[in-house]
Amino acid sequence: MKRYRTACAVLAALLIAAAASGCADGADEGVAGRGKAASPAAGQPGAAAKAGATAAEARAAKLKRQQAARVAAAKKWGLAKVPLTAPAPPAVKPRLTTREGFEVEGGESLPPVFTTVPTKERIVFLTMDDGAEKDPELLRMMTELKIPYSAFLSDYVVSDDYGYFKDMQARGVTLSNHTLNHRYLPGLSKAEQRREICGEQDRIEKHFGKRPTLFRPPYGNYNGDTLRVAASCGIKAVPLWAAEAFPDRMEWREWDRDLHPGDIVLTHFRGREDWDGSMADMIRNVMKTITDKGYAVARLEDYV
Repeated sequence: MKRYRTACAVLAALLIAAAASGCADGADEGVAGRGKAASPAAGQPGAAAKAGATAAEARAAKLKRQQAARVAAAKKWGLAKVPLTAPAPPAVKPRLTTREGFEVEGGESLPPVFTTVPTKERIVFLTMDDGAEKDPELLRMMTELKIPYSAFLSDYVVSDDYGYFKDMQARGVTLSNHTLNHRYLPGLSKAEQRREICGEQDRIEKHFGKRPTLFRPPYGNYNGDTLRVAASCGIKAVPLWAAEAFPDRMEWREWDRDLHPGDIVLTHFRGREDWDGSMADMIRNVMKTITDKGYAVARLEDYV
């Protein structure tokens, strides 16, 4: 009987100790829970939400930095307003057709000739012709402002400094065809047109490593032979222009003297010898017009 009472007393003591230990562990867990929320395990919904929030914050921070850089560049280069940012390009490029009144006989299967790209976005496209002026300030300006543009080159004014245009190409500019010698194409034979157009294709491929798919005829003049020759040496489209930019003015093709979604804007590689201003002055002027009218500049080759 005495041994029985002793055993019961020992068992009771053990039970009390175990209960106390359990309470202490629970209390500790409660304090930890109140002090810091437990992180969700990887692969759980909470972890995915946290990762998504982190990615969104990173994107927002990146956009903020890019906008700050854009503001600083606009101030540095003397723009009246910060250029608007173009939307992301379409997943599928729009279908291009020849503008009414610009057709040639039998031209249904030939490269389309157009002045405006089909889009509802408030964007325009900036293009520069020939290559006579090789202003290093233009390269720095457009790079820092992140304004896309396309170059249509004529070899007779480019050949004295291919390096300038290699630098331009390295900065993301597409180099396209504007003929070898900038001649009036409808006045030439088909063989002469072939030398001008296909010869420039060969020259651009030789010096810049890529055969163009876009072609702009000098003065915007062409005939059926022009388009057939262009197609035969790899040209897919013939973008003309809806407006032309100078350092001191804009000239317009359309009767309303205004910009429209998808309009192509032409300017030239020119300087003070030909203009009352520099290429940087021309960019300041054309960007004021584009931005004031609520448009952004997009990359032509993303749509054509």
